[in-house]
Amino acid sequence: MKISPIKSSENFKGLVIIPFFEMDESGQAISFESFSISKNLFLGKKDSQFIIEDKVSDRMFLLLGLGKEPSYKTIKTAFRRLTSKQENLFEKKVLVILEDKMDTDFLEAAVSGLVLGTYRLGHYKQSEKGPKNWSKVNISILSAIPEPKKIIEKGLKIADAQIETFHLVDLPPNKITPKYLADWAANAGKKFGFDVKVLDKKKAEKENLKAFLAVGQGSHREPQFIVMKYRSKSASKHIGLVGKGVTFDTGGLNIKTQGMVHMKCDMGGAAAVLGAMQLIADLQLNVNVSAVVPCVENAIDSHSFLPSDVIGSYSGKTIEIIDTDAEGRLILADGLSYLIQNYKPDTVIDFATLTGSAIGTFGYECAALFSKNEELSNNLKQSGEKIGERLWSLPMWDEYKTEMDSEIADIKNFHGKPYAGAITAAKFLEFFTENHTSWAHIDIAGTAFGDSEFAKTKHATAYGVHLLIKLLENL
Repeated sequence: MKISPIKSSENFKGLVIIPFFEMDESGQAISFESFSISKNLFLGKKDSQFIIEDKVSDRMFLLLGLGKEPSYKTIKTAFRRLTSKQENLFEKKVLVILEDKMDTDFLEAAVSGLVLGTYRLGHYKQSEKGPKNWSKVNISILSAIPEPKKIIEKGLKIADAQIETFHLVDLPPNKITPKYLADWAANAGKKFGFDVKVLDKKKAEKENLKAFLAVGQGSHREPQFIVMKYRSKSASKHIGLVGKGVTFDTGGLNIKTQGMVHMKCDMGGAAAVLGAMQLIADLQLNVNVSAVVPCVENAIDSHSFLPSDVIGSYSGKTIEIIDTDAEGRLILADGLSYLIQNYKPDTVIDFATLTGSAIGTFGYECAALFSKNEELSNNLKQSGEKIGERLWSLPMWDEYKTEMDSEIADIKNFHGKPYAGAITAAKFLEFFTENHTSWAHIDIAGTAFGDSEFAKTKHATAYGVHLLIKLLENL
């Protein structure tokens, strides 16, 4: 799909998309071109459409209702819905006409939505017709915004990174292995301009990444510890990122009794960080970023780590294993320690599909945020609110710290109680942050993978990719 600005709609033939904000019912009928549409037929209400075919001018007009004050997410979803559900209307040429009051955020959201709507889950489906060839579709944007080309390019890059993230989460676990993610990172680094170092099993053993290695020791798929660096000459901030990369989670010997079919999504945090690294480099943001993505498969065989094991960690601290299904925090512990000790970033943020407790608290509407740094928390919340990737704080009080006390080791990996699961998991991670004063943990268990109108089964959302970029742009 090619999207580009246009200065005039004269002599255009094909599909014309005109988005409308909702109008007052007491207002006049909508008028454009030679048409007048009664307010009883179309008012621009949210999720409404009206289609007119003009055979004289060889144009089809699609009026898109957005509501009175649509959010960034509303606009993005409305345009995504068009290419997702009405692809037959998109032939070779399409024109989108924006009103003067539709600003740069509107244009960015619209462009991203149009591209995201081309994504399909049928990666392995065979059919005679095959998927639509979107490369033949040219979309022109008529807008009064200054330099619309820059905004369009940014919207395209955001959508491209999010679609890459979709692929990483949605493809099956026999495809998305730790090695696949390591190779993906290496290729992306070469293409977009960031450095990548991968520690395989032998190198990880030399680095004493013991907690990371313990989780993967039951799988024949070798763990991969991915380290990425993006540097900008004009950067004034250094951000550290960590993403949980459990490519499939059986639960280990504490095997999951339900929902295992969806556990290919347990690398949603890794996918978010990988997608964000692509986008950070693609947009050439003025920030230095160091990122760690520990990738393992939590499988079961005679080598699997055991409940009641005591294992080491990169930090030197010992961990009592209460539950092998609390594995994500183990690889994050080594990821956080490695990042902070070796790269010393100003701010550290980790993303992980970590606990069902976060879903129990917030459902699928927002992610759970944990941080003792109020400025960082507020910046994350504000950034997420602007683009519809919401997150909200849960307490990090030290009273919860004692829940993770172990009598045999420095800490245990699970408190074994049916409450405060997301909070105690965050307190476990905090133990490995070297008392970093600007650290945030984001539990995306409910937001990285779920149901929506765009597929019949659960699928990736790319939550966190745009959130990070929005945050970094405002630092």
